[in-house]
Amino acid sequence: MKIRLGYVAISKTLDDISYNHTITYTHYLKLQEKEQSYKLSHIINTNLDHLLQVLKYNLQNKVFFFRFSHNLIPLATHKEVHFDYITPYLKKWKKIGDFIKKHNMRVDSHPDQFCVLNSIHPDIIKQSIKMLEFQYNIYQAMEIDGHVVLHIGSSIPDKKSAMKRFCDTYLKLPKEIQKMILLENDDKTFTAEETLDLCETLHIPMVLDYHHHFCNHEKKDIKPILERILNTWEGTSLPPKMHFSSSKSKKEKRAHNLIIDAHKFISFLELLSFYNQDIDIMLECKGKDESLFRLSRQLHFYTKYKCINNSTFIIKGSSSYSSK
Repeated sequence: MKIRLGYVAISKTLDDISYNHTITYTHYLKLQEKEQSYKLSHIINTNLDHLLQVLKYNLQNKVFFFRFSHNLIPLATHKEVHFDYITPYLKKWKKIGDFIKKHNMRVDSHPDQFCVLNSIHPDIIKQSIKMLEFQYNIYQAMEIDGHVVLHIGSSIPDKKSAMKRFCDTYLKLPKEIQKMILLENDDKTFTAEETLDLCETLHIPMVLDYHHHFCNHEKKDIKPILERILNTWEGTSLPPKMHFSSSKSKKEKRAHNLIIDAHKFISFLELLSFYNQDIDIMLECKGKDESLFRLSRQLHFYTKYKCINNSTFIIKGSSSYSSK
């Protein structure tokens, strides 16, 4: 059974390398038309160059699982701004995609809280679909099969009608957008059980967020539904994806900690080991890559885990294993 660890968006080690450079809409409006075009082009070129550097850094450190920042292209989904963020940069998009494919990396994205497919407001749904189209467009430009992790969203006026609204919107999406979507349980509204029910109804792979389950659950024990969650990934050709993080404190249990609690992580692995299935686990901690490497070093001291590289290990006694 192989476990691959990933981290989110930003490397803490590469201090001067960021692909999150942006410009506010207010600042953008103050510029002349030529200045607007130049400013956007400069930021986009810088962000794409830096993203490739982050991916190269990940390769050097044997990290093959990574989440893109949704802030890669400034103002790309702003309803008052329209520009081509693909064609002028196609060579760079393709170069990034070729690098990802060459090294068998798994990448995805997680739009912000404003991407709500079950909103009661049509304008928000329209804008949310635009966000998904943006993600699809950049994956197409890179010529990769990327995915987008979403929450179910609003619970207004009640969960039953909110889930129906999600279904209605989802089923109207183009098939290529549907194929891109993964659903995750959240920490306040929709539990893992509720998210799983919707995933099974719509045939969407489910991303179990164990920290969210800890914060928001009907039944604390996740074991009764683990196999069903894993089964939602059948036919995808990808290992199931899960999220793991540790609470900042007992008082701020929803907030993510800087690091991962190794003991709790190992307890989570014990739950998963029963199924002997390869799994990719995204670490959602403030320490990013540094926390990933810290956890990897800690696992070296446990004889049950055989570390293959900085981000990949196998649980001894399992039969599923590959060298990468």
